[in-house]
Parts: sequence; C-alpha cells; structure tokens
Amino acid sequence: MNGQELIDEAVDVLEASDAIDHWQHDRERVEAEELLSHLIGPDWLASDDIPPGVIPRFRKLIARRATGEPVPYIKGYAEFRGLHLIARPGAFVPRDSTEFLAEQAVRRLRRRKHPIAVDLATGSGPVALAVANEVPAADVHGADLHPGPIRVARENARRLGLQRVTFHQGDLFGALPQALAGRIDVITFHPPYVGNNEVRTLPAEVVGFEPLESLTDHSPLGMGLIERAAAEAWDWLKPRGWLLTEVSPDRSRRVAAVYRSAGYAEVRSTKGGIAVTRVITARADPK
Repeated sequence: MNGQELIDEAVDVLEASDAIDHWQHDRERVEAEELLSHLIGPDWLASDDIPPGVIPRFRKLIARRATGEPVPYIKGYAEFRGLHLIARPGAFVPRDSTEFLAEQAVRRLRRRKHPIAVDLATGSGPVALAVANEVPAADVHGADLHPGPIRVARENARRLGLQRVTFHQGDLFGALPQALAGRIDVITFHPPYVGNNEVRTLPAEVVGFEPLESLTDHSPLGMGLIERAAAEAWDWLKPRGWLLTEVSPDRSRRVAAVYRSAGYAEVRSTKGGIAVTRVITARADPK
C-alpha cells in the first residue's frame, strides 16, 4: 500500500467520525498526513510504498483520532510558534489560533526596556514560553489554578532551556508575587469562556478529552473570570500597560464592552493568523 492509498483510507475513517468537528476544509487529510509523518518522518511521498509494519500502527492512531482524541495528545507534543511543546491529557491543547495572542504580546513587549509579561490561565504554557523565547529581555510569568498544567509548563520550560519564565499555581493574580503589582507591561489571557450551560454543546473531541476547567469558569455566560481580570488587572499593570484577551468571535463585543466599562482605553477586537478567534486589546491608561 502506498502513501496515497493509506491516507485516503484514513480520511474515509475520519470523515465518518461523529466525534470530530469537521469545521475546516480538508482537516481530516491534514491530520492523517500529520500522523503518518509522526511515524515515518516528513519526507514521504504519496507514491512511496509504506513499510508493512507501519500500516497497523498508523491505523491505530487513526482509530484513536476517530474517537475524538486530539492529535497533540496522540503524538505527545504540539508545535507552537516554532516551539516543540509537550502535550498531555489534563492540560488544554495548544492551538494555532492562540499564536496570534502571543504575537500581539511580543509586538508590544519588544518596544519596552526590561519588560514584564504575565500569562493568566497559562495551561501548559505556550504563550508564556513563546514570549520568553522571542523577547529574551522579558521577565515572563505564567499562572494557572491547577497543578497538572503547571507541571507540564515547567517541564516544557526546562526542555526548551527558557530560564526567564516562571510558572505559578494559583487563582488569577493571586498566584503572582506581590512584587509584580504595578509593574507588568503586558498581560495575556486565554480564559475558559464557555458558559456553564453551553459545555454540553461542544464537540466531543473537546469536551470528551480536554479538562473541563480549561473550557468553562462555571458562570452562566462564561464571563466570570473575564470580569474579574478586568477589575483586578488595574492593580498589576503599569500605566499604559496592556491586557490582551483571546475569545471566540461571538463573544468579542461582550468582552470589549466589559473592558470599556472598566475604564480601559484602546479597546479593540483584533484578528490574525487563521482568524478563528479574536484578541481583545485593552490599555490601562492613567485615570
């Protein structure tokens, strides 16, 4: 069996799965090719004969994906802005869409001397690690309520040799050293923003595999942590510091309204990259 035949077979299996959200054109083929490359390397051609021993292993990976299991969990890692990150159950899967949040932070931090950055709800740390990698002068901190993701984030930092990033376990700003109060240049935040009653409507590949606490804050509209961050960030940001928050497009106006009501300036909904999410920008101008 050659590569083309094996991939075509896998695509048929994945397209028939009810557990996968088929939102992206040709997603199934992209994922099948990614899993085959995981087994045999990236240099195979469609016309290449696949080694017989690889075929059953590949079919097992496809069967796992057909249950909804995310590809990074199957592979054990994810790529994020050029970084090779450990991906394990219990921590939210790093997504390409979140790369734009990191990009927005990096752009602002590079303009400042000795900048300080904080990533709230950091999970396994992709945004904090990307910022630390791309802005070597920055003092970077990540915070998450749960110990499992923090362990993965710290392991990622060790493996990547990124020493200017520190991960803290705790509830939003309560996790941070008090010495950071009033000194932070940029806060990034990808909160759990799904309303408590909406969780059951999520695709099986999300709600069946990723931790519930990474999806919802258990408030009715999923705005509880966002409203808290809007109020509390004033005590932690420098004058003219930035609060950058990633949300889905259908929530962007609501989140922007919260930040405007809290007194922030330059509140905008921005999009970039694959543009399936929005980054709400808000600047803490002196009152």
